[in-house]
Amino acid sequence: MLPSPPASPSPDDECADRRTRYQGVVDRLRAAGCVFAEDEAELLIDDAGSAADLAAMVEHRVTGVPVEHILGWTEFCGLRITVAPGVFVPRQRTSLMVTEAVALARARRRHRGFGRTVILDLCCGAGAIGAAVVAQLGRCKIHASDIDPVAVDCARRNLPADARTFVGDLYAPLPTSLQGRVDVLLANAPYVPSGALRLLPPEARLHEPAMALDGGVDGLQVLQRVITDAPRWLAPGGHLLVEAGDEQAPLVAGMALRAGLLPRVASSEDLEATVVIGTLAA
Repeated sequence: MLPSPPASPSPDDECADRRTRYQGVVDRLRAAGCVFAEDEAELLIDDAGSAADLAAMVEHRVTGVPVEHILGWTEFCGLRITVAPGVFVPRQRTSLMVTEAVALARARRRHRGFGRTVILDLCCGAGAIGAAVVAQLGRCKIHASDIDPVAVDCARRNLPADARTFVGDLYAPLPTSLQGRVDVLLANAPYVPSGALRLLPPEARLHEPAMALDGGVDGLQVLQRVITDAPRWLAPGGHLLVEAGDEQAPLVAGMALRAGLLPRVASSEDLEATVVIGTLAA
């Protein structure tokens, strides 16, 4: 008589096994100081292909590697955004910039009628902001640039196939044919003062490029360059949106005014986010 095959685990057994693994991962992450241990445990367990994979992923996380770099992606405005190790991870607070940009672009379309909205995502990183704006707007032509070639490679994967991506310092790599044609210029440029970098969480301080964070002595050096040259690239009535610290907003708005833009500040207490918007006269 042939032996009976081993019984398959019951759904109850599988649930119990997952709960055990989940609690073990949560305990390790909590002990390492991970604030969102429960959420991260779910993500790691769901993404792991085997117990060995999970163990390696947890080990990376407890040593401080951002969970987004371990997974290779992050969620932003309902999209799965590819992020490679060493690339700046999009922050959820930056969704305020997306919301404001989409509203401005829709209002501009209503005024101008049909046509593709021209978007420029400057300091694009992984291209999350541009990708989110295009996903909500449709009918866009997007250009994106960043000084980090690894980030631009991620942006190519996250943005639509017809997006044009460039590697270089701010506006330098862009074609001159784009000047005077940009409807919405998005710039999540670095704005952390150099002296405050040491206060950032280790995930950012140790695993993201300093050039994506360091805004110079006052945090405003890169923003000043972005704002000063923006009018040359904006179409009449076009909008520049930059993220800044709440205490920096009046200074950034002053920069926009001196550059010939009409400034406005948008903020969200829930997101702890501030966006300064500068509009070029039509």
